[in-house]
Amino acid sequence: MKEKDGLTYSDAGVDIESGNKAVELMRQIVRTTWRPEVIGDLGGFSGLFSLDKDRYKQPVLVSGTDGVGTKLKIAMLMQKHDTVGIDLVAMCVNDIATSGAEPLFFLDYLATGRLVPEKAAAIVAGIAGGCRQAGCALIGGETAEMPGFYGQDEYDLAGFAVGIVERGRIIDGSRIQPGNCLIGLSSSGLHSNGYSLARRVLLEAAGFGIGDFIPELGRSLGEEMLEPTRIYVKLLKNLESNFNLLGIAHITGGGLTENIPRLLPSGTAVLIDLTAWPVPPVFSLIQRIGRVEDKEMLRTFNMGLGMVLFLPSKQAGACLDFLKNAGEKAYLVGEVIKGKKGIEYSPGLNS
Repeated sequence: MKEKDGLTYSDAGVDIESGNKAVELMRQIVRTTWRPEVIGDLGGFSGLFSLDKDRYKQPVLVSGTDGVGTKLKIAMLMQKHDTVGIDLVAMCVNDIATSGAEPLFFLDYLATGRLVPEKAAAIVAGIAGGCRQAGCALIGGETAEMPGFYGQDEYDLAGFAVGIVERGRIIDGSRIQPGNCLIGLSSSGLHSNGYSLARRVLLEAAGFGIGDFIPELGRSLGEEMLEPTRIYVKLLKNLESNFNLLGIAHITGGGLTENIPRLLPSGTAVLIDLTAWPVPPVFSLIQRIGRVEDKEMLRTFNMGLGMVLFLPSKQAGACLDFLKNAGEKAYLVGEVIKGKKGIEYSPGLNS
């Protein structure tokens, strides 16, 4: 009797051929994001990017990393994987753009229990789409097949962005002072934060199915929850060229309550008018069904504001007009006041 052949990597659940096929499917997608500074091709051991030294006097590199969180569970339930890559890019490039930086390049990490080349290509297509929106190059990444660690149809994503800013043009909040105003830029919905609570309320407590049409949302629950995070990079660069931006807060995990004060100098606080902008229906739905307190909503979700800008109050009107002419929904939401570093809301919150 012939002795059984020895075990292979494939027997252990890792298919090298699938990995090779995935790379080939990604290759053309990735190239659509490249900038002139990219050197080489996909498939090497590293990504090469040449800096234009003549463009900057004192260049400062700015980096950021993030993931998509449990929003990926919604993509898996919907079996729709071509938008979460946009979220991945957005979470990273929006962060570094708050410092006034221009995103240069992006890298991704995809880990899965079983690598399906077509699914991986769809995910990377979303990442490439996000990179095109942000104007940065997707120059590399890693795809890891990890059977026994993730379920066969499960995956996780992480992203890494690098940008550049002139030292003298860094936006860090240090010039914020009492009397400055706050302008909020609309979000596209939940973005990529608070999904553990949102899923607990909408899918478990309410018992909604992911394909259920929700009248107050005007679409299915899955479509609402998979709406990609907005990428604000190009808008912020336009604003920076026209206005004196003193600080920019990206409203992510921690909501308005935790993110806005991160920029404040000692001795300053902010007063936010909760009636100044319309709260999208998805947040009202979560709060009502889950009986979630105001304070919890405001420190978990963006509540309809994806970015908050600090600028001199004398520029508020012109900035709002500029944003309106650009087709943006923007609102004068508050002001900087003297006080202990933190945030106050008007009207008051329930406890």
